[in-house]
Amino acid sequence: MDLLWILLGSMFVNNIIFSRFLGCCPFLGVSTKTDTAKGMGVAVIFVLVLAAVMTWLAFHMVLVPLGLEYLYTLSFILIIAALVQFVELVLKKINPVLYKSLGIFLPLITTNCAVLGVAVINMNENYTLAESVVNALGSSMGFLLALLLMSGIRERIDRNTNVPQCLQGLPIALVTAGLMSMAFMGFAGIIK
Repeated sequence: MDLLWILLGSMFVNNIIFSRFLGCCPFLGVSTKTDTAKGMGVAVIFVLVLAAVMTWLAFHMVLVPLGLEYLYTLSFILIIAALVQFVELVLKKINPVLYKSLGIFLPLITTNCAVLGVAVINMNENYTLAESVVNALGSSMGFLLALLLMSGIRERIDRNTNVPQCLQGLPIALVTAGLMSMAFMGFAGIIK
């Protein structure tokens, strides 16, 4: 039951975009079209869950036994960068169609601070390996949900000609993101 609460809490209450404000750059940059938002969201789910496993293992199996916990930021960044490169190579070899469909989004995940942020949250919350994976899965699903909601809204806004010129583009996207963040605050208190 705790795993279900972690999953729902990380997806809705502690959404990495609307509550923790991590990964805002890809959120604003990729949310202009729903198709690209889907590709980025699925890629983030895959990488974030793998990164949660690898960083948990590195922290608990290498850094803690050697007394090198203070190197966690550097080691997590290296693990995430290497993992993204590895996933890119494997996808290019095994499934070129999926590799082409993800395009530039896969290497961009390396610079997505949400991946590093979730790894640090897992460490700070002292989650077990299973809890870390569930938290990463919920966080990445929350990221996908935020991207899909925002892309749908932005596509409708782009078709609307009543938006004042000074608010067109990024300003209306930021206002929309702020309103969506306040709406997601409504989930606070439902789940700890």
